[in-house]
Parts: sequence; C-alpha cells; structure tokens
Amino acid sequence: MLDTIDWSQPWYESVRDAASLLSKDAHFRDEFSKQAATLGLRNHLDCPISFVQQEDLPDGTAYEQHIGATGCVPTRDNLHDFFNGLVWLTFPRIKVQLNALQAAQIALDGVGKSRGPARDGATIFDENAALLIVRDNVAGHALIDALHEHRWHEAFVERRAQWGVEAQAWLFGHALMEKLVAPRKAMTAHTRIVLAGAEFFTLDHAARRAWIDATVAQQLADDGLSTAGFTPMQALGVPGWWPDQDEAFYADATVFRAKRANAAQAQ
Repeated sequence: MLDTIDWSQPWYESVRDAASLLSKDAHFRDEFSKQAATLGLRNHLDCPISFVQQEDLPDGTAYEQHIGATGCVPTRDNLHDFFNGLVWLTFPRIKVQLNALQAAQIALDGVGKSRGPARDGATIFDENAALLIVRDNVAGHALIDALHEHRWHEAFVERRAQWGVEAQAWLFGHALMEKLVAPRKAMTAHTRIVLAGAEFFTLDHAARRAWIDATVAQQLADDGLSTAGFTPMQALGVPGWWPDQDEAFYADATVFRAKRANAAQAQ
C-alpha cells in the first residue's frame, strides 16, 4: 500500500520528515505511537496521543469524541488513516485544536445528523485543507486577491515569481494527500491563507513548520472556524507542482473556472 506513494512529489513536503522516521520493521500505527510519545504529544485534556486499532472505538462513540476524551486515534490499515497519522506528527497543535473544537461542538449538540458550521469547518480543514503562507506586503495581498477572485492566470502565471519565495503552499488535509497518490488536474484544496512577515521565509523547513503549527493553532483557538474561511485552489495549479504548466494548462476553464457572478456579488 505505502509503495504507491511518490514521496518526491512536492505536495508531500509537509509530511515527508515524519514519514522518513518510520521503520519498515513495524506497523505504521505502532510507529506513529512511538513518535508521538517521543514528541510528548497530548490532547486538549492532557491525555497522551496514541494510535490504536479501529476496533478500539466503542460502538456509538463519535471518532472525534473518542480522541478528545482519551487521546487515542483510531487508525485503520489504509492510506487515508496513514496520512492522518503523519499530519498528527507534523502539525500536532493544529490537530489538537481542531479536535478540541469538534469535541466541544459534540458536547454541546451531540453527534446528530448535521454537523453544524463549526464541525463542518473543522472536518473540511482536517480532510482537505492546504495552508498557503503569504508574505504580508502589497504583492502578497495582490496574490491573495487574485486567488479569492479566481483570477487564475494572474495568480499562477503573472505572479509565478512569488511562489516558493513569498508564497508557500503546505498540504494539511489527509484526504487530499490520499487523493494525490493518483493526481488529477481538477483536485482542489480548501485553502486557508496565513499572513507571515519576511522573517518566516528565511527560516529552515523545521522552523517554518513549527511556526505554522503554532500560529494556525492559536488562530483557531482565538477565532474558531467555519466553512467561510477557505478559498479554493487547484493543487496541481501551484507553480512547480506539476510539469507543463504552460498557458494552455491554466486556460482549461473546466478546472480553472471563473468566479460565478452571484458569488462575486454576494461578497
């Protein structure tokens, strides 16, 4: 199963360090628990994070509720849960805060048929988010505006020089990582844009990852989360994330769609 992952792909850069520490002599679930213990990971109730078999999830207990109450993350033998474990090891503060938001909402409203906007936002973030770190300057805000308004040619072609230098995409959603094992052009991330000062882009990879983890977790703690905080972004549209990103590539209106008039007017 794990042999199907091409770790050289740029979209796996965010979790590549955690994956590199895995031993092939043990099940990845046990390796995740070992790494979590080494890192001292704990949930919002100070329970140590560990990774357990799916069968350990009691009948009638919501997945998020179980993690919040026990620190135990039910983990199946599939790519979806494999990537979820890597994200826990990569962005533990964000994962803990997302779980705290989900557990609090379940405590208030129960599991129910509808998640509500807070749980919906947390679930979308958890499953399909990309974190786009953009320098807080005039050029950075212009790039953000182009993405919000779906001016794809401007965002990805005209402003290509900003990408990797003053705009960096970090995948977070484990379902999106799973889908990108077999990449397709139309795969789209729910993107959360995070402003950063110039000093962020001078840090090494580990320091940038830690900054993102701490900063976004604090934002979630301060402001909560809803589905309104995301902007769509085609994963393979990120400059450098796919070969042959020429004019024709970005001119494909079935993927790089113009913003709907009613959506633009609503804003």
